[in-house]
Amino acid sequence: MELGLKYQLCLICAILLLPALCSSQDSFTDSRATYYGSPDCYGNPRGACGFGEYGRTVNDGSVAGVSRLWRNGSGCGACYQVRCKLSEYCDENGAYVVATDYGEGDRTDFVMSPRGYSRLGRNADASAALFKYGVVDIEYRRVPCSYTGYNIVFKVHEHSKNPDYFAVVVLFLDGIYDITAVEMWQEDCQEWRPMRRAFGAVFDYSNPPSGEIYLRFQVSGSAGIYWVQSKNAIPSDWKAGAAYDTLVQLN
Repeated sequence: MELGLKYQLCLICAILLLPALCSSQDSFTDSRATYYGSPDCYGNPRGACGFGEYGRTVNDGSVAGVSRLWRNGSGCGACYQVRCKLSEYCDENGAYVVATDYGEGDRTDFVMSPRGYSRLGRNADASAALFKYGVVDIEYRRVPCSYTGYNIVFKVHEHSKNPDYFAVVVLFLDGIYDITAVEMWQEDCQEWRPMRRAFGAVFDYSNPPSGEIYLRFQVSGSAGIYWVQSKNAIPSDWKAGAAYDTLVQLN
């Protein structure tokens, strides 16, 4: 059966536009970046995401505070490729950083740890020159996070107090996903109950169940929004600061 002219034209347009649409997902955004002071050049363990020591050392300390990309805390844990634009100093691949804090600078999207900022340079001398600039023009794009050898982990936040107050943060989230919600299973009601986003990436719940705790989290990504349930329960004798493996990976 012969296709109508309008359908043929639409099909041709779709074929021509598809490569452009696919490549646009990999396009860079222009912005600026700076860095913050750190005694050991790593990240800030008291960052606004609530990651604690993980926020200081993840990705070998190449981390950043973000503002426009913060998204009320759902931007915590996102990974970015950042390239500066001074050709005489800047490495062509730039730096790969994890968003672990909230930070505002002089029209910047990234306030980077010294370790992260130094990786913008093509060598040690170039990095030293970039530090003297203080603020540099950059381009960035979001990239998948990858944590070889790690499953996604629920860490019980240090402010938690068994049995009255329970708070968690999700660590080692791979791929390109935002965590938009966390829920706790209530056995007596036979239903999932929402946890509150307390701040950053921290979700909490007052008077949690006395037994094992079952959690699931909602992720938003290119495949849409869906729930991921931990394959491992958090034990009833959970401890503040302890990390519990979900036995789940998304990529």
